[in-house]
Amino acid sequence: MKKLLLGNAAIARGLYEAGVRFVSSYPGTPSTEITEEAAEYDALYAEWAPNEKVAMESAIGASLAGARSFCAMKHVGMNVAADPLFTASYTGVNAGLVVTVADDPGMHSSQNEQDSRHYAIAAKLPMLEPSDSTECLEFTKIAYALSEEFDTPVLLRTCTRVAHSQSLVELSDRQELPLKEYERNPQKYVAAPANAIRRHAAVEERCRKLEQYAETTSLNRVELGETSLGFVTSGTAYQYVREVFPNASVFKLGLVNPLPTEALRRFAEQVDRLIVIEELDGVIERHMRANGIRVDGGKDLTGYLYELSQSKLRAIMGLEQPESVAFDEPVPGRPPVMCPGCPHRGLFTVLSKLKLTVLGDIGCYTLGSAAPLFAIDSVVCMGASIGMAHGFTKVRPEAAKRTVGVIGDSTFMHSGMTGLVNMVYNKSVSTVLVLDNAITGMTGHQQNPTTGLTLQQEPTYAIRIEDFCQSIGIRRVRVVDPQDMQAVEQALREELAAEEPSVIIVRRPCMLLKYVKPNPPLRVNAEKCVGCKSCMKIGCPAISFSNKKSSIDATICVGCGLCAQMCKFDAFEGKEA
Repeated sequence: MKKLLLGNAAIARGLYEAGVRFVSSYPGTPSTEITEEAAEYDALYAEWAPNEKVAMESAIGASLAGARSFCAMKHVGMNVAADPLFTASYTGVNAGLVVTVADDPGMHSSQNEQDSRHYAIAAKLPMLEPSDSTECLEFTKIAYALSEEFDTPVLLRTCTRVAHSQSLVELSDRQELPLKEYERNPQKYVAAPANAIRRHAAVEERCRKLEQYAETTSLNRVELGETSLGFVTSGTAYQYVREVFPNASVFKLGLVNPLPTEALRRFAEQVDRLIVIEELDGVIERHMRANGIRVDGGKDLTGYLYELSQSKLRAIMGLEQPESVAFDEPVPGRPPVMCPGCPHRGLFTVLSKLKLTVLGDIGCYTLGSAAPLFAIDSVVCMGASIGMAHGFTKVRPEAAKRTVGVIGDSTFMHSGMTGLVNMVYNKSVSTVLVLDNAITGMTGHQQNPTTGLTLQQEPTYAIRIEDFCQSIGIRRVRVVDPQDMQAVEQALREELAAEEPSVIIVRRPCMLLKYVKPNPPLRVNAEKCVGCKSCMKIGCPAISFSNKKSSIDATICVGCGLCAQMCKFDAFEGKEA
C-alpha cells in the first residue's frame, strides 16, 4: 500500500517496519514529529526525555538490553547528546541503534546553521542522508542493518525541507524481532581507559570496512545522463539539481560518511565539468579535493550561507529564472510575534519598563527580544540564561540588582537545573525567572516533566519547580501571575533587592492549550481613547492604531486585559477590563 507521508512520519514508519521497540527524544524543530508519529504505533514504546543527552543514554541502554532503539533531535540537540554518542562509537551496540539529527539550513527555528556531518566525521560513525520521504523510510531500515552489521550507532541526517515535505511511500509489514541476548562484556561496554584504548582500534578497523562498503553500496548511485555537466550532491540538494538539470549526470550520495573515493573518481572522469552542490559546509568538496579528484565548482559557487533552492541553483549556474507572478502591491512582512493572550507578554512588558539586563533562553519567550518590547539582551542555548546570569553578576556585582535570567519550564528541566545548583553552590545573588506555561510550547505543545502527563498522555508525577528550587537551597521562591503586571513588578523589585539567590516562577498556562478558554474580547471606547499609544507597547497583534485611536480585532482578542492595565484613561472595556 502507498501513502503520502511527511519525511518525519516516514522515518517513524521505518522504525515500525524495522522492528524498533524503544524511542526516546527531546522535541526540537524540525525533528519533533518523528517521535510523535512513532508514539502512534502500539508496538513501539516512545517517550519524551528531559534533554537530548538523557534521550541518547536511554536509547544506548535499550540497545544494550537487546532492543532496536532510536532517538531524534535537531542539530543543536546533537551538541547536548555528543558526550554519550562519541563513547558509544567506541563501545558499539548490541541491538541496532539509530540517531536522527535534523539540520536547519536557513535557521527557520534555530540559533545557528551547524552542519551535523562534522559530528559523523568526528565520532567516526556512518551517516545516511535521505532526499525524500521514500528514502526516509528505506534508509531508516537500512540504518538498522548497518548498525548491527558493523557494531555501531548510525546517524540519519535530515533537514527542514526533507523533514516537512511529503511524498509517496510504499508501506510494508513490521519485522518482528526478539530481544537480542544480553551478554555481560565489561571489556566492550565499560569505557575505562584500559578498555577504551583497545576499542579505539576496533573503531578504526570498522572505519576501514565502512570505507570499502561506501565504494559499492547502492545507497550511493550514479545517474548517468549528458556528460557535458555532472553534479555530486546529496539530501535535499539532490532534488534541486534534478529539477533544474533533469538531463545532467548526477552522483547521488545516500551515505555521506564515510564518503567513497574511487567511485567518485570514476564519475569525475566521465563528465566534462563537475560541480558539487551541498548545503552548508563543503564536506563532500573537501573530501574530493583532498583525494585529488577534480572539482570544477562547489562552495565558490554556492557559498556557505543559508539553504539552497531551485532559484538559487539557477542563479549560480547562470540560467534564466522561470516566469513568476508579481503581486500588485508589496506584501507586508510578518515577523514572529507572541500570540494574543500569551502569558509571557505581561512579564516582558514589565522587564522592558524596568530596563533590566535580561539574559534569555530558548523558547517562545525568546520573542521578548523583538519589537516593541526589546526586553532580552542575550540568547545562546538551552539553559544558558541561568549560568550566564551567574557569571554576569559575579564579575559585575553592582549589576545584580538589575539583572535577571529568564527560562521556560521545559528548558529549566532540560538544562537549567544544574545552572541553578551552581548559583546556590557558588553563592550567587542572582534572580531567575522561570516562565511556567504548563507545556513545551515552541515545538508544538509536547509534555515535559512538569506537566504530569507522558507522551502517551498517561498520568505521571509532575515535578513542582518550587519544590525543586527549595530542595537545593533557594530560600526565596515565589509564584506570580504574569497577567498581573503590578504583582510581577513588585516581585521583581523585592527579589532583586535581596542579598541571596531567588527564583520567581511566572505561572500561567499557554493560551493555545485546549483546556484554556478565552474571555470575551475587549473593545475600545473611542471617546476615552486619547491616542497615547501606551497599549501598543505590549505588542499585542489584536491591537492596532489608526486615525489617532486604538482599536481591537475582536476575532483574535482573548480578553486577557493587559491592554487595560496599560491604559490610564480606562478606554478598554469588557469583562477583563
